[in-house]
Amino acid sequence: MIETRLGRGRPVPAEGAPWRVLRKIATASTNVDVLDLARAGDPGRVWVVSERQDGGRARRGRSWTSEPGNLYASALLIDPCAPFHLPELPFVSVLAAADAVARASGRRAPGIKWPNDLMLSGRKLAGILLETTRTEAGRTAVAVGIGINCRHYPFGTETPATSLLAEGIDMPPELLLDDLVAAFAARLAEWDEGRGFAAIRAAWLERAVRLGEPIRVRLVDGEDEGLFEAIDEAGHLILARADGSRRKISAGDVFFPDSGRTSEE
Repeated sequence: MIETRLGRGRPVPAEGAPWRVLRKIATASTNVDVLDLARAGDPGRVWVVSERQDGGRARRGRSWTSEPGNLYASALLIDPCAPFHLPELPFVSVLAAADAVARASGRRAPGIKWPNDLMLSGRKLAGILLETTRTEAGRTAVAVGIGINCRHYPFGTETPATSLLAEGIDMPPELLLDDLVAAFAARLAEWDEGRGFAAIRAAWLERAVRLGEPIRVRLVDGEDEGLFEAIDEAGHLILARADGSRRKISAGDVFFPDSGRTSEE
């Protein structure tokens, strides 16, 4: 059965100063847009959302399907934390995206595949891409790009994908955006520029996909495999290898031996 949520323009509760939302019909990339705003002196706390992206990107420069009907949005943060806390932001962001999907749909929050992919029924529902730049004033600008498959999803991807509609939830992207803006503000406040990462880490682990199970990790210099043991206090994936050694991984793509397995996580 398809569940339909209608309506738009609901009040968006937010922590701290209000967040602005700039809407576009089409753009090359919402991440590029918010970084351009930063270079032009924008103070941040702004979202750019577009109905369509013509130059959307995934991690490691890969392109991503950006058909109308999905949510394509990027938030701009200016000097969000000390530099050594920046790697924590993907965990903050994916938790906010999971919160938004759960709140908007009325269902349990999706699972999370390390570090920041949302998974539903064993398939990828959403991805997050963070990019940074330095402004002329020497400040750090961070674009938090979030793409959620509301109606469409790509076929033939190495990690199978899905959409909310395919999972029985008819969710307009503009309605989902309201919940995302509120959830992101709340998770940022909880994170508190890094001081609250322990709570973020604990919440992330509660939703982690395949924790304690075999995974394969694709790295810049090859692949490694073992059991997904945990993430440490800095967000590194801890891989327990068959020989008894453990490896800390800061960046990589995670795959599952049985990617076709169906589960809510």
